[in-house]
Amino acid sequence: MANPFHDPASATIQNLESAFAGESMAHIKYRYFAKICREMGDEETAQAFDATADQEVMHAFGHLDLLYPKARMSPARALQFAIEGETHEYTEMYPSFRHAAVAEGHDAAVKEIDEQIAESKEHAEQFKAVLEKAAKRFAALAKVEERHAAHYQAALDKISV
Repeated sequence: MANPFHDPASATIQNLESAFAGESMAHIKYRYFAKICREMGDEETAQAFDATADQEVMHAFGHLDLLYPKARMSPARALQFAIEGETHEYTEMYPSFRHAAVAEGHDAAVKEIDEQIAESKEHAEQFKAVLEKAAKRFAALAKVEERHAAHYQAALDKISV
């Protein structure tokens, strides 16, 4: 599901999406650098990277607040966005990356990409299962509420007679 909240041709939206991607990558990169520094015994530098990584997450959340306004989101909508994203990864993005890696003879990258394709499929299925479970829960709740309403109406009818 493409983001229905914004015009994808909008330069501002494209910039926010790029900024979100940049902040997200910085967060992960700095966590990775912190891990390396810790492994090398440099806790002070690791902590500096961790603190900055935390700030990068907050920057990314700020961009997401504009791209996916909370007032227009729901758990179901979030799940739909997640399913779409994971499906895009395993059907389009990673297969095209794999093709390039094979053509260039990057066997380690091919192996990593194959793992990502499998995990993206698994993530999409997990999100779909959660969405289906939520739909069943809401359907059951609607039936309970319908019974309650009928019970209250019957009680009201007895009083009104």
